[in-house]
Amino acid sequence: MKATPVLSTADLRDFRSLPVRLHPRSLYVPLPAPVIARHSKTASMYVVRDGSGHVVGRTSTYRFGPCQLFGHTEFTDDDTVFGALMQVVTGAAAGRPLFGPVSLLPNQSGGVITSGFESRGFVDSAWNPAYYPAMYERHGFTRRFEADTWAIDVAGSAGAYTFDDNRIAAERLVIRHGTRRGLRHQLPVLREMLNASFAQLGYYTEISAAQLAEQTDGLAYLLDEGLLVWLEKAGRPVAFLVAVPDISEFLMRTGGRLGPLDQLRLLATRARYRRDAVLVIKGVVPSAQGQGYMTLLSREVHRHLEASGYRTLRSTFVERDNTASAASYRRAGGRPLHGYTFYQRGAA
Repeated sequence: MKATPVLSTADLRDFRSLPVRLHPRSLYVPLPAPVIARHSKTASMYVVRDGSGHVVGRTSTYRFGPCQLFGHTEFTDDDTVFGALMQVVTGAAAGRPLFGPVSLLPNQSGGVITSGFESRGFVDSAWNPAYYPAMYERHGFTRRFEADTWAIDVAGSAGAYTFDDNRIAAERLVIRHGTRRGLRHQLPVLREMLNASFAQLGYYTEISAAQLAEQTDGLAYLLDEGLLVWLEKAGRPVAFLVAVPDISEFLMRTGGRLGPLDQLRLLATRARYRRDAVLVIKGVVPSAQGQGYMTLLSREVHRHLEASGYRTLRSTFVERDNTASAASYRRAGGRPLHGYTFYQRGAA
Protein backbone atom coordinates (compact mmCIF):
# COMPACT_ATOMS: atom_id res chain seq x y z
CA MET A 1 0.00 0.00 0.00
CA LYS A 2 1.07 3.57 -0.65
CA ALA A 3 -0.09 6.95 0.62
CA THR A 4 -1.09 9.32 -2.19
CA PRO A 5 -1.61 13.10 -2.00
CA VAL A 6 -5.04 14.65 -1.64
CA LEU A 7 -5.34 16.58 -4.89
CA SER A 8 -9.02 16.86 -5.77
CA THR A 9 -12.29 17.79 -4.13
CA ALA A 10 -13.23 14.10 -4.22
CA ASP A 11 -9.96 13.20 -2.47
CA LEU A 12 -10.68 15.76 0.25
CA ARG A 13 -14.20 14.42 0.68
CA ASP A 14 -12.82 10.89 1.07
CA PHE A 15 -10.19 12.20 3.51
CA ARG A 16 -12.86 13.89 5.60
CA SER A 17 -15.27 10.94 5.63
CA LEU A 18 -12.84 8.19 6.70
CA PRO A 19 -13.11 8.55 10.51
CA VAL A 20 -16.88 8.99 10.28
CA ARG A 21 -17.05 5.58 8.55
CA LEU A 22 -14.36 4.02 10.71
CA HIS A 23 -15.46 5.01 14.23
CA PRO A 24 -18.77 4.74 16.10
CA ARG A 25 -20.80 7.93 15.68
CA SER A 26 -21.77 7.70 19.34
CA LEU A 27 -18.12 8.14 20.38
CA TYR A 28 -16.14 10.01 17.72
CA VAL A 29 -16.50 13.77 17.19
CA PRO A 30 -15.31 14.78 13.70
CA LEU A 31 -13.44 17.97 13.03
CA PRO A 32 -15.81 20.41 11.30
CA ALA A 33 -15.45 20.24 7.52
CA PRO A 34 -14.53 23.96 7.22
CA VAL A 35 -11.61 23.41 9.62
CA ILE A 36 -10.26 20.55 7.51
CA ALA A 37 -10.69 22.66 4.37
CA ARG A 38 -8.61 25.44 5.95
CA HIS A 39 -5.97 22.96 7.11
CA SER A 40 -5.68 21.58 3.57
CA LYS A 41 -4.34 24.97 2.46
CA THR A 42 -1.43 24.74 4.89
CA ALA A 43 -0.72 21.04 5.44
CA SER A 44 0.02 18.32 2.88
CA MET A 45 -2.70 15.67 3.12
CA TYR A 46 -2.52 11.99 2.12
CA VAL A 47 -4.79 8.97 1.94
CA VAL A 48 -4.15 5.24 1.68
CA ARG A 49 -6.63 3.24 -0.42
CA ASP A 50 -7.26 -0.48 -0.46
CA GLY A 51 -7.52 -2.60 -3.61
CA SER A 52 -11.12 -1.47 -4.12
CA GLY A 53 -10.20 2.20 -3.93
CA HIS A 54 -11.70 2.75 -0.48
CA VAL A 55 -9.77 5.02 1.87
CA VAL A 56 -8.41 3.01 4.82
CA GLY A 57 -5.94 5.54 6.23
CA ARG A 58 -5.18 9.24 6.18
CA THR A 59 -2.59 11.67 7.53
CA SER A 60 -1.15 15.12 6.97
CA THR A 61 2.31 16.63 7.28
CA TYR A 62 3.31 20.06 8.46
CA ARG A 63 6.77 21.48 9.15
CA PHE A 64 7.27 23.57 12.27
CA GLY A 65 10.31 23.87 14.53
CA PRO A 66 12.73 20.96 15.00
CA CYS A 67 10.18 18.17 14.39
CA GLN A 68 8.18 16.90 11.46
CA LEU A 69 4.57 17.26 12.58
CA PHE A 70 1.84 14.93 11.35
CA GLY A 71 -1.88 15.07 12.05
CA HIS A 72 -5.43 14.12 11.04
CA THR A 73 -4.12 10.57 11.36
CA GLU A 74 -6.76 7.83 11.18
CA PHE A 75 -6.34 4.22 10.10
CA THR A 76 -7.82 0.76 10.15
CA ASP A 77 -6.32 -1.88 12.43
CA ASP A 78 -3.74 -2.88 9.84
CA ASP A 79 0.04 -2.49 10.21
CA THR A 80 0.43 -2.20 6.45
CA VAL A 81 -1.89 0.82 6.34
CA PHE A 82 -0.16 2.52 9.25
CA GLY A 83 3.24 1.74 7.77
CA ALA A 84 2.26 3.41 4.49
CA LEU A 85 1.15 6.52 6.36
CA MET A 86 4.35 6.75 8.36
CA GLN A 87 6.44 6.15 5.26
CA VAL A 88 5.17 9.36 3.69
CA VAL A 89 5.58 11.24 6.99
CA THR A 90 9.16 9.96 7.33
CA GLY A 91 9.88 10.99 3.74
CA ALA A 92 8.68 14.52 4.45
CA ALA A 93 10.77 14.67 7.62
CA ALA A 94 14.14 14.48 5.83
CA GLY A 95 15.74 13.10 8.99
CA ARG A 96 13.82 15.17 11.52
CA PRO A 97 12.06 13.48 14.45
CA LEU A 98 8.35 12.78 13.96
CA PHE A 99 5.81 14.26 16.37
CA GLY A 100 2.03 13.96 16.41
CA PRO A 101 -0.75 13.59 15.77
CA VAL A 102 -1.41 17.34 15.85
CA SER A 103 -3.72 19.52 13.79
CA LEU A 104 -1.87 21.69 13.01
CA LEU A 105 0.25 22.64 16.01
CA PRO A 106 0.84 20.63 19.22
CA ASN A 107 -1.34 22.95 21.31
CA GLN A 108 -4.21 22.70 18.83
CA SER A 109 -6.47 19.66 18.48
CA GLY A 110 -4.71 16.33 18.20
CA GLY A 111 -3.34 13.59 20.39
CA VAL A 112 -4.28 9.97 21.04
CA ILE A 113 -6.39 8.70 23.92
CA THR A 114 -4.88 5.78 25.83
CA SER A 115 -7.80 4.92 28.12
CA GLY A 116 -11.46 5.77 28.61
CA PHE A 117 -12.37 4.44 25.17
CA GLU A 118 -15.95 3.83 26.33
CA SER A 119 -16.51 7.58 26.93
CA ARG A 120 -17.38 9.77 23.95
CA GLY A 121 -15.03 12.41 22.71
CA PHE A 122 -15.81 16.11 22.64
CA VAL A 123 -14.88 19.20 20.65
CA ASP A 124 -11.21 20.17 20.72
CA SER A 125 -10.25 16.72 21.98
CA ALA A 126 -9.51 13.29 20.53
CA TRP A 127 -11.31 9.98 20.47
CA ASN A 128 -9.86 6.81 18.95
CA PRO A 129 -10.24 3.05 19.42
CA ALA A 130 -8.00 1.03 21.73
CA TYR A 131 -5.75 -0.28 18.93
CA TYR A 132 -4.33 3.19 18.16
CA PRO A 133 -1.80 3.41 21.05
CA ALA A 134 -0.63 -0.15 20.43
CA MET A 135 -0.13 0.62 16.73
CA TYR A 136 2.01 3.68 17.40
CA GLU A 137 4.12 1.90 19.97
CA ARG A 138 4.56 -1.20 17.79
CA HIS A 139 5.99 1.08 15.12
CA GLY A 140 8.64 2.62 17.38
CA PHE A 141 6.83 5.68 18.74
CA THR A 142 7.17 6.72 22.37
CA ARG A 143 4.72 8.71 24.47
CA ARG A 144 5.26 12.42 25.08
CA PHE A 145 3.36 14.84 27.32
CA GLU A 146 1.09 12.23 28.89
CA ALA A 147 -2.10 13.81 30.17
CA ASP A 148 -5.77 13.31 30.99
CA THR A 149 -9.01 14.94 29.97
CA TRP A 150 -11.40 15.63 32.83
CA ALA A 151 -15.14 15.70 33.55
CA ILE A 152 -16.86 17.60 36.37
CA ASP A 153 -20.51 17.31 37.39
CA VAL A 154 -21.66 20.93 37.54
CA ALA A 155 -24.23 20.70 40.34
CA GLY A 156 -22.69 22.12 43.52
CA SER A 157 -19.26 22.56 41.94
CA ALA A 158 -18.96 26.32 42.46
CA GLY A 159 -18.70 25.81 46.21
CA ALA A 160 -15.36 24.08 45.74
CA TYR A 161 -13.72 27.33 44.67
CA THR A 162 -13.30 29.63 47.66
CA PHE A 163 -11.78 33.10 47.36
CA ASP A 164 -11.50 35.92 49.88
CA ASP A 165 -13.69 38.59 48.31
CA ASN A 166 -12.01 41.28 50.39
CA ARG A 167 -9.05 40.89 48.05
CA ILE A 168 -11.11 42.04 45.05
CA ALA A 169 -11.18 45.68 46.12
CA ALA A 170 -7.82 45.58 47.90
CA GLU A 171 -6.00 44.27 44.81
CA ARG A 172 -8.16 46.18 42.29
CA LEU A 173 -9.39 43.00 40.64
CA VAL A 174 -12.01 43.16 37.91
CA ILE A 175 -13.60 40.17 36.13
CA ARG A 176 -14.31 40.80 32.44
CA HIS A 177 -16.60 38.75 30.20
CA GLY A 178 -16.36 38.09 26.49
CA THR A 179 -19.12 39.46 24.29
CA ARG A 180 -20.41 38.39 20.90
CA ARG A 181 -20.14 41.91 19.51
CA GLY A 182 -16.72 42.62 20.97
CA LEU A 183 -15.00 39.25 20.55
CA ARG A 184 -12.82 40.38 17.64
CA HIS A 185 -11.40 43.20 19.78
CA GLN A 186 -11.02 40.97 22.85
CA LEU A 187 -8.94 38.30 21.09
CA PRO A 188 -5.64 40.26 21.27
CA VAL A 189 -6.03 40.50 25.08
CA LEU A 190 -6.57 36.74 25.31
CA ARG A 191 -3.70 35.97 22.93
CA GLU A 192 -1.20 37.98 24.95
CA MET A 193 -2.13 36.13 28.16
CA LEU A 194 -2.28 32.78 26.37
CA ASN A 195 1.23 33.00 24.95
CA ALA A 196 2.68 34.30 28.21
CA SER A 197 0.96 31.64 30.33
CA PHE A 198 2.00 28.65 28.24
CA ALA A 199 5.45 29.67 27.01
CA GLN A 200 7.21 27.38 29.50
CA LEU A 201 5.34 24.22 28.44
CA GLY A 202 7.29 21.81 26.24
CA TYR A 203 4.47 21.14 23.77
CA TYR A 204 3.36 24.76 23.35
CA THR A 205 3.90 26.73 20.16
CA GLU A 206 3.16 30.44 20.15
CA ILE A 207 -0.21 31.35 18.66
CA SER A 208 -0.21 34.16 16.10
CA ALA A 209 -3.08 36.61 15.72
CA ALA A 210 -4.09 34.92 12.45
CA GLN A 211 -4.05 31.44 14.02
CA LEU A 212 -6.17 32.54 16.96
CA ALA A 213 -8.64 34.23 14.62
CA GLU A 214 -8.89 30.99 12.61
CA GLN A 215 -9.33 28.82 15.70
CA THR A 216 -12.11 31.04 17.03
CA ASP A 217 -13.82 31.58 13.67
CA GLY A 218 -17.54 31.12 14.21
CA LEU A 219 -17.26 31.20 18.01
CA ALA A 220 -19.15 34.47 18.39
CA TYR A 221 -22.51 33.12 17.25
CA LEU A 222 -22.34 30.25 19.76
CA LEU A 223 -20.59 32.12 22.57
CA ASP A 224 -22.04 31.85 26.05
CA GLU A 225 -20.74 35.13 27.44
CA GLY A 226 -20.58 33.74 30.96
CA LEU A 227 -18.01 31.13 29.94
CA LEU A 228 -15.32 33.41 28.49
CA VAL A 229 -13.78 35.40 31.33
CA TRP A 230 -10.55 37.09 32.20
CA LEU A 231 -9.21 38.90 35.26
CA GLU A 232 -7.60 42.30 35.36
CA LYS A 233 -5.44 43.43 38.25
CA ALA A 234 -5.03 47.20 38.44
CA GLY A 235 -6.08 47.36 34.79
CA ARG A 236 -3.66 44.67 33.57
CA PRO A 237 -4.98 41.29 32.29
CA VAL A 238 -3.46 38.51 34.41
CA ALA A 239 -5.64 35.38 34.04
CA PHE A 240 -8.23 33.92 31.69
CA LEU A 241 -10.57 30.96 31.28
CA VAL A 242 -12.34 29.99 28.04
CA ALA A 243 -15.13 27.43 27.95
CA VAL A 244 -17.70 26.87 25.20
CA PRO A 245 -21.03 25.10 24.91
CA ASP A 246 -20.40 21.51 23.83
CA ILE A 247 -21.72 21.04 20.27
CA SER A 248 -20.17 17.56 19.98
CA GLU A 249 -23.51 15.81 19.53
CA PHE A 250 -24.42 18.14 16.66
CA LEU A 251 -21.13 17.41 14.87
CA MET A 252 -21.59 13.69 15.49
CA ARG A 253 -25.02 13.81 13.86
CA THR A 254 -23.87 15.81 10.82
CA GLY A 255 -20.60 13.94 10.35
CA GLY A 256 -18.70 17.21 10.76
CA ARG A 257 -20.66 19.17 8.19
CA LEU A 258 -20.95 22.82 9.17
CA GLY A 259 -22.05 24.57 6.00
CA PRO A 260 -24.35 27.62 5.97
CA LEU A 261 -27.54 25.58 6.42
CA ASP A 262 -25.97 23.51 9.19
CA GLN A 263 -24.84 26.69 10.93
CA LEU A 264 -28.36 28.10 10.75
CA ARG A 265 -29.76 24.87 12.16
CA LEU A 266 -27.19 24.93 14.94
CA LEU A 267 -27.96 28.55 15.73
CA ALA A 268 -31.70 27.83 15.83
CA THR A 269 -31.23 24.92 18.22
CA ARG A 270 -28.32 26.26 20.27
CA ALA A 271 -30.32 26.09 23.52
CA ARG A 272 -30.14 22.31 23.14
CA TYR A 273 -26.35 22.53 23.44
CA ARG A 274 -26.32 24.42 26.74
CA ARG A 275 -26.43 21.18 28.75
CA ASP A 276 -22.70 20.42 28.59
CA ALA A 277 -19.66 22.66 28.21
CA VAL A 278 -16.01 22.21 27.33
CA LEU A 279 -13.22 24.07 29.11
CA VAL A 280 -10.91 24.75 26.18
CA ILE A 281 -8.06 26.60 27.86
CA LYS A 282 -7.14 28.58 30.95
CA GLY A 283 -4.00 30.25 32.20
CA VAL A 284 -2.32 32.79 34.45
CA VAL A 285 0.56 35.00 33.37
CA PRO A 286 3.82 34.01 35.14
CA SER A 287 4.02 37.10 37.36
CA ALA A 288 0.55 36.40 38.82
CA GLN A 289 0.74 32.63 39.28
CA GLY A 290 0.20 31.07 42.70
CA GLN A 291 -2.04 33.88 43.96
CA GLY A 292 -5.42 32.17 43.65
CA TYR A 293 -6.64 34.11 40.62
CA MET A 294 -7.67 31.01 38.68
CA THR A 295 -9.75 29.97 41.69
CA LEU A 296 -11.64 33.26 41.42
CA LEU A 297 -12.30 32.79 37.69
CA SER A 298 -13.27 29.14 38.19
CA ARG A 299 -15.83 30.17 40.81
CA GLU A 300 -17.25 32.75 38.41
CA VAL A 301 -17.61 30.22 35.60
CA HIS A 302 -19.00 27.43 37.78
CA ARG A 303 -21.60 29.79 39.25
CA HIS A 304 -22.69 30.61 35.72
CA LEU A 305 -22.77 26.94 34.73
CA GLU A 306 -24.97 26.11 37.72
CA ALA A 307 -27.31 29.06 37.20
CA SER A 308 -27.66 28.26 33.49
CA GLY A 309 -28.54 24.60 34.02
CA TYR A 310 -25.43 22.97 32.59
CA ARG A 311 -24.86 19.36 33.66
CA THR A 312 -21.22 18.57 32.87
CA LEU A 313 -18.01 20.49 32.26
CA ARG A 314 -15.38 18.58 30.32
CA SER A 315 -11.79 19.78 30.07
CA THR A 316 -9.31 19.32 27.25
CA PHE A 317 -6.10 17.51 28.18
CA VAL A 318 -4.10 18.48 31.26
CA GLU A 319 -0.54 17.16 31.53
CA ARG A 320 -0.02 14.83 34.46
CA ASP A 321 2.88 17.01 35.61
CA ASN A 322 0.43 19.92 35.95
CA THR A 323 -0.65 18.96 39.46
CA ALA A 324 -2.23 22.35 40.20
CA SER A 325 -4.79 22.05 37.39
CA ALA A 326 -5.56 18.44 38.26
CA ALA A 327 -6.05 19.40 41.92
CA SER A 328 -8.45 22.15 40.86
CA TYR A 329 -10.64 19.63 39.06
CA ARG A 330 -10.46 17.08 41.86
CA ARG A 331 -11.48 19.76 44.36
CA ALA A 332 -14.77 20.12 42.46
CA GLY A 333 -15.32 16.35 42.30
CA GLY A 334 -13.81 15.98 38.84
CA ARG A 335 -12.57 12.68 37.46
CA PRO A 336 -10.13 11.76 34.69
CA LEU A 337 -12.05 10.91 31.53
CA HIS A 338 -9.48 9.86 28.91
CA GLY A 339 -5.79 9.10 29.21
CA TYR A 340 -4.06 11.24 26.59
CA THR A 341 -0.70 11.39 24.87
CA PHE A 342 1.26 12.56 21.85
CA TYR A 343 3.83 10.38 20.10
CA GLN A 344 7.40 10.97 18.96
CA ARG A 345 9.79 8.87 16.94
CA GLY A 346 13.44 9.90 16.76
CA ALA A 347 15.42 12.19 19.04
CA ALA A 348 14.46 15.84 19.25
